[in-house]
Amino acid sequence: MEHVKPLRADGRRNRERIVAAATEWVGRDGAQVSLEEIARRAGGGSATLHRHFPSRQSLLEVVFRDGVAQLCARASSQPGEDPAAELAAWLEDLAVYTATHRGLAAALLTGPDGLAAEEICSTDKLLVVLSVLVARASSAGAIHARATAEDLLMLANAIAVANEDDPLTASRVLRLALTGIRP
Repeated sequence: MEHVKPLRADGRRNRERIVAAATEWVGRDGAQVSLEEIARRAGGGSATLHRHFPSRQSLLEVVFRDGVAQLCARASSQPGEDPAAELAAWLEDLAVYTATHRGLAAALLTGPDGLAAEEICSTDKLLVVLSVLVARASSAGAIHARATAEDLLMLANAIAVANEDDPLTASRVLRLALTGIRP
């Protein structure tokens, strides 16, 4: 078994600053943002960035997985009184995240590391969370009984990808589409 040496406090702070800068700049400029710009914005140099993230893809994976974890955490918070509104709000968060982080999933899928789409996109994690939201809304009679988590995930992602340069339009189109799932 390989022993991984834990990061020192300064190394951990550097890594956190790099991830924060990458998250901000990928959201601003898309997945093709300059790694040098990320390093500069994080207050370090290119060597520091590459010490923590040997490839663009390794950095983008962390940015994407952190975003998915935040989305999942928001959905896992206490259930609200309106399951349909809770479901719609979470799907809107997902669509806005995907549209804001232009090209992130596509960059990961076409990257050199050869990871499976399901692994990169965290589809299983998103579906677990979304299934709970769909079940609550369905039990309350707030959405069509045939609406599935898989269908809604596909809908939100398709709208977001079609509007990658415009998260506000992605949000508006998703809200329009969601009115069609109510009985």
